[in-house]
Amino acid sequence: MVNFCSQRLSRARGTSVRRKIFSRPCRFLTFIFVLATTSTAAESWKAGVARVDITPKESIWLSGYASRKKPSEGVRQRLHLKALALEDSAGVVSVLVTADLGGFRADVTKQIVRRVTATHGLARERFVLNASHTHSGPVTTINRYSTYPLNDQHKEVILRYQAQLIDNVVKVIGDAIGNREAATLSYRLGLAGFAVNRRRVGHPEYPGPTDHDVPVLAVRKTDGSLLAIAFGYACHATVLSDYQINGDWPGYAQEAIEKRHPEAVALFVNGCSADQNPLPRRKVELAQRYGDTMAIAVDDVLKREMRPIGGPLRAAFDDVALPFRVPTEEELKRRLNDKNRRVREHAERLLKILSAGGDLMRAYPYPIHVWRFGEDLTFIGLAGEVVVDYSIRFKRAYGARNTWVSAYNDDVFSYVPSLRVLKEGGYEGGGAMLFGTLPGPFRAAVEETLVEKVDELVRRAGGSPDQE
Repeated sequence: MVNFCSQRLSRARGTSVRRKIFSRPCRFLTFIFVLATTSTAAESWKAGVARVDITPKESIWLSGYASRKKPSEGVRQRLHLKALALEDSAGVVSVLVTADLGGFRADVTKQIVRRVTATHGLARERFVLNASHTHSGPVTTINRYSTYPLNDQHKEVILRYQAQLIDNVVKVIGDAIGNREAATLSYRLGLAGFAVNRRRVGHPEYPGPTDHDVPVLAVRKTDGSLLAIAFGYACHATVLSDYQINGDWPGYAQEAIEKRHPEAVALFVNGCSADQNPLPRRKVELAQRYGDTMAIAVDDVLKREMRPIGGPLRAAFDDVALPFRVPTEEELKRRLNDKNRRVREHAERLLKILSAGGDLMRAYPYPIHVWRFGEDLTFIGLAGEVVVDYSIRFKRAYGARNTWVSAYNDDVFSYVPSLRVLKEGGYEGGGAMLFGTLPGPFRAAVEETLVEKVDELVRRAGGSPDQE
């Protein structure tokens, strides 16, 4: 097209009139060519969306705060499980699942994977389970060293809910796949500013980075109406801490977006929010305000020109072993005299494992997803509670405008610090591991080990995206 136009124009250099005669059709043909290319990329998708109400039907312990002393008391807001199924031009289906939950744990995810693979034939790299990490959602799994004083009745309630949750994930994925229709995808970043690096609250000398980007993926029907709105943000869902079930600010954000766009389903995808908090907190009005702020940010993006997203959707998935700094038995025995009760209790748990002939975990099998939408967008799905440094690093490496980094996928097992946070220490740097049986903290190699695996998966899913 460019050569054709330049040839015609070169012949027309004799007069300005001839330039005009030939430049107009060239511009027109160029416009048609670009329009056709964009249309082909944008309309090569099929998409389906579905939701299921997963609000507990009975009083249940809520996850997130070790300070809670009893199960839930009532419902402030309904909780939902949502799924967005995307089929590219090759007929390959991928599904994003979002949940108003504290997190999916490995034991539950393994059951879901077996069921989804058997029922829907989806390969492991083709579905992602993301949790909003609300601290007012139900506990979904039981371990031997639970943070809460669970009696047999409490455990029965949790196991019943867990079974229902697994059934509902299988159902919502199937419903979304069954609802597929021709669609277009478009993407753009927005901004919202209520997330604060919480490590600076007690340590103002820390760098305290934040990521205020709001990635928005709009899924539209062929008539232009919205079908689904997937959006993300790096901020903990910790405004509220009482005993009423609710989705915290992400729940209110989804409600506010759907109120503005009643024809669409809004799906919140959590970002690298391990060290990010909404401040101030502890009032329902604040949770609603942050939800409204996010809805305004998303709406602002939807009103602007968004970038069409083409296919195919190439996916890669793998585990990587994140190494722990494992204490010796002698070190653990010394910790039994520590002034910190959490340190003593953690040492006792690990010593019990050793005395029973068990081994301490040397490394954590850490799952990672990468989805490549043609050459237009890279979605990186990390597990655990990931600090914001990773989001910043990956966007710097692969391009800020075309890289979406999420966390709290598949297995919310503990915090994943960067090398900087690991050296600084504190709760996110390793202190959070005192609540379970992970030997922790991670070794200094944790960041580069994770980053190298992501880079491998990005290349496996279709090559390194263009940097910006």
